[in-house]
Amino acid sequence: MDECQSAIPTVDGDLHVVAAAHHIVKALGTTKNLSDDLRKILIDLDAHLSTMTSNIDSKGGKGFFGVEEQLKQVERKIMIWESEQMMIWDSGPKDTSDYLEAVDEVQTLIDGLRSLSVYENQKRKELLRRASSLLQMAMSRLEDELIHMLAKHRQQFEPKYMSCLSTRWNVVYNESFDSLENEPAKETSSRNCTSNESSEYIVDLVPAHVIPDIKSIAKVMFASDYGQEFCEAFIGERKEALEQYFAVLKMGKLSIGDVLQMEWTSLSNEMNKWTRSMKIMFRVYLASEKRLCDLILGEFGSFNSFCFVEISKATLLCLLNFGEAVAMGPHQPEKLLRLLDMYETLSDIVLDIDALFSDEAGSFVRTEFHGLLERLAGSVKESFNIFRVSVSSNKSVYPFPGGGVHPLSKYVMNYIRMFPEYCNTLNLLLEDRHSDAANLVTELQCGRNASLSTSCPMACHLRSITSSLESNLHKKSKLYKDEALQHIFLMNNIHYMVQKVKDSELRHFFGDEWMRKHNAKFQQHEMNYERSTWSSVISLLKDDNPGSSSLSKSTFKERCKAFGIAFEEVYKTQTSWCIPDPQLREDLQISTSLKVVHAYRTFLGRNPAHVDEKCVKHTVEDVEKSLLDLFEGSPRSLRNSPRRVKP
Repeated sequence: MDECQSAIPTVDGDLHVVAAAHHIVKALGTTKNLSDDLRKILIDLDAHLSTMTSNIDSKGGKGFFGVEEQLKQVERKIMIWESEQMMIWDSGPKDTSDYLEAVDEVQTLIDGLRSLSVYENQKRKELLRRASSLLQMAMSRLEDELIHMLAKHRQQFEPKYMSCLSTRWNVVYNESFDSLENEPAKETSSRNCTSNESSEYIVDLVPAHVIPDIKSIAKVMFASDYGQEFCEAFIGERKEALEQYFAVLKMGKLSIGDVLQMEWTSLSNEMNKWTRSMKIMFRVYLASEKRLCDLILGEFGSFNSFCFVEISKATLLCLLNFGEAVAMGPHQPEKLLRLLDMYETLSDIVLDIDALFSDEAGSFVRTEFHGLLERLAGSVKESFNIFRVSVSSNKSVYPFPGGGVHPLSKYVMNYIRMFPEYCNTLNLLLEDRHSDAANLVTELQCGRNASLSTSCPMACHLRSITSSLESNLHKKSKLYKDEALQHIFLMNNIHYMVQKVKDSELRHFFGDEWMRKHNAKFQQHEMNYERSTWSSVISLLKDDNPGSSSLSKSTFKERCKAFGIAFEEVYKTQTSWCIPDPQLREDLQISTSLKVVHAYRTFLGRNPAHVDEKCVKHTVEDVEKSLLDLFEGSPRSLRNSPRRVKP
């Protein structure tokens, strides 16, 4: 150190040398991961340089003369670009390098002049003012260059899976609702967009070759204490880019009030967009934005996370506001599937959110999205409960025409047919309500012999819902005055329930025992129908005296007439009844035909002598063909039936 002490500057150029040394020491001191020994050496060197400057001739005239000459040279290099329309970084690497060197020289001069604080003469003040003004001008130019560079090289793209949209239907129940029939075959769910696909799709928001240029501007501006200005320019441009990417997702910037006032169809579409947008936004756009911030600002400590949060804030607020509005909105059954999609999506990416906003600056983001996840869970539970209540409380004033499958049955069965896709989520969310949902029927079916899938919380809730549906259907059947039509109605609806379970993933959750039990139920209603309709008709054909060979002609004629009247009345009434399922309709027609046609043929066969056109209005063939007209849902009479063949 004593040897250094003897090298006190005494000539014109020495003042600048000392200032340059100060600048270098200052820059080295900001380097990360310095050892304690090296940091102490730098501190000692800085103190020594300060001592050297204090030993310069007290007037300092010669040193200031050298600084002024150098400042004039640097001014020429920087000022030449103030009148130039062309951007520096567009003009080539040499001009870029020269400009950055000039800026570095200005900063070195300023550091040197500031270190000579003992020389409080007018010349020093003037030089410091000129140098500072020049530096500010250069910083302003670098801001413009940064904004231009970011805008010019902003990538325009859409993720490869942007077309992967959910086409789930909008489920709204009303008395005229005509099913979600056959829709699942056409369904393309957004759930098919796997998380792996999106997590691998991190992109270059700015081309890789531009990153070094942006970093060079960052280093110069931070070294000149203009880091805040760099961040403001960087944030402004990247925020605009992110808003542009967000617009590609067609996710409207809706306030909480806007969402709460939306009609269901519009709200459903927006919920679908939100579900899709969340994964794309966090796993593609924001993940890519975070990488860009790391590449450019990674060595500047907390500025990195600060910029990333500020860039993301407006978009995050938009997504949060929508989610909060949906969670606080009225809980309605039709929202359940969409709410499940939203909950599962957020649950799936919450770890990504935690990773992206792991620093203190992003703590509020983590807190808000974790809170939203809890509120969506509550909305799912409440909507599921309201759905179950709405099934049991649905009331009808008039019987459903024709005794066909009631809209409530279609609504419930097609709706719950979607639930197996959400099995894990529903099991998690409904677990605490498991005991409340299980009535006597479901408790028996969730017993020790049940399989894991049939005994899980969701399975028991589903069976509870269908049990409520059955109970409601029995109430609705009482609206029919005709007992036979009551059985047709229940047969249709229970058969429909069985088929929906059998032909979907629901079968794994309802189980074989439920299937056997409900097959027996609709078959019992089929038999009850036959008894209530045809027992009295067939009884007209019975022989009161089994031992005699035949009836008297008058009795035979009277029986034929009574049978014809009864058969025509059944035909007229029951052709308007409806059995929508072709196989079920055919089975009942065949079963009825076997009984009725057999009885009629036997009756006529026992009395061949009396069979003529005057006594027998309907042949066996007439009866057999006419039975095929039943349950088509189109009322007709035998007099105008195109199928009737005169004897």
